[in-house]
Amino acid sequence: MDEAGVVIDREAAPIQTVFPLPGRVEQDALGLVDAVVCTATPLAQRHAIHAAGMDNQGESFVLWDARTGQPLTPNIVWQDQRGAAVCRELATELDPTWLRQRTGLVLDTYFTAPKLLQVLRDNPALRADHVRFGTTETWVLSKLGSDAVTDVSTASRTLLFNLQTLGWDDALLERFDIPRSLLPAVRPSAGMLGELRLPGVKPIPLCALAADQQAALYGQGCHEPGMVKCTLGTGAFVLMNIGDAPRPSSHGLLTTVAWQMGGKTTYALDGGIFAAGAAVQWLHEALGVVGSVAASSEVAAGASDDNVVMVPALAGLGAPRWVKDARGAVFGLSRGSTAADLTRATLRGIACQIRDVVAAMRKDSGQALHGLRVDGGPTRNTFLMQALSDVLDLPVQVAQESEATARGVAMMAAVGSGAVTAWEGGWKAARTVEPRMPHAERVAMLDAWERANAALRVFHTG
Repeated sequence: MDEAGVVIDREAAPIQTVFPLPGRVEQDALGLVDAVVCTATPLAQRHAIHAAGMDNQGESFVLWDARTGQPLTPNIVWQDQRGAAVCRELATELDPTWLRQRTGLVLDTYFTAPKLLQVLRDNPALRADHVRFGTTETWVLSKLGSDAVTDVSTASRTLLFNLQTLGWDDALLERFDIPRSLLPAVRPSAGMLGELRLPGVKPIPLCALAADQQAALYGQGCHEPGMVKCTLGTGAFVLMNIGDAPRPSSHGLLTTVAWQMGGKTTYALDGGIFAAGAAVQWLHEALGVVGSVAASSEVAAGASDDNVVMVPALAGLGAPRWVKDARGAVFGLSRGSTAADLTRATLRGIACQIRDVVAAMRKDSGQALHGLRVDGGPTRNTFLMQALSDVLDLPVQVAQESEATARGVAMMAAVGSGAVTAWEGGWKAARTVEPRMPHAERVAMLDAWERANAALRVFHTG
């Protein structure tokens, strides 16, 4: 990207994800490094790169041998559920209010610490002094950079980082039985953070690090308190800029570091939905009720039965309801129900889950919202975008540049390197979707949605 945030070139490479056991989600650790090399090197060969930034999968991590540089585990992905038993055990010991006040998070295997503790229990030898832990960017930098470091936004996703002191928390390390010697140094999100060393090109200054959703918040130009973005992909992740104070949520959301730049720390409220695009893929690949993911918009437009309600909790319910054992459910089927009815109910269910998070943000912040900025592949689904605008009763602004995470960390790097003094946005909407659902219809739909979620909770929790 240039100094204005305009994309001038790009490269991409696939990363294979494997599922070796039920609940296990892994990626090849050296394959991650190879992916960075094979994408970044051609760009560095074609252009004079002033600065690089790296965003990452947030809660995913690797353990490696500091003496040899060899990985001792695969990349254990944020979706991995191996920490579930740890969460059940610690739920009786950890006061949720105490945990939320220190970390802004809830006890869930979504975050790093429960998975890390389970890995250390399975292999106690990994507690040795020569072993290092790092989220994906820390691991890649240990192979390609001058320093294996992380930043405050990524550290705040581990359940080991204190939002008040902005450092690793000794009390949390003790509760999760994690040796401090494993952990990397924590740096600001922007500045001179090290170097990216690629084969055949001179070292590139590394000037930004960020967790992916925080990078997307920056890339969407949400630099002022009260601004909200939603990134849609396999899941959907909603973040609100809340300014320079880490306020705990009272409505089922997370509090996280958004970024730290120029000596100032910005915080965000965070709500994650675990199945968005994945629910549409399920309609296509598992059920075959739509001919393609792209066709779901047109299929949904042909629905006629308003009684069908789908809660697409195919990977549990995240914020703000937090029913991790939940699974998807469909209500209101009849002999006359069609593929179009199920497709529409699924797309509306995705929109309603996002609406739940945004409604909680309104309550926590006490601020009126004037619109929602969205990015990611599913924003091409016109029915979904209209459904989202309708249930929110707000304009939905679809980003012109879909890769908001890359845009955000690139512009952080521009600021961190001094190429620009501040990036004020330069954000543009490709289109704006206005609400058009009648008020009475919206009220009826949201009432049915609440009753469906109440039934789902009873089914799974008793």
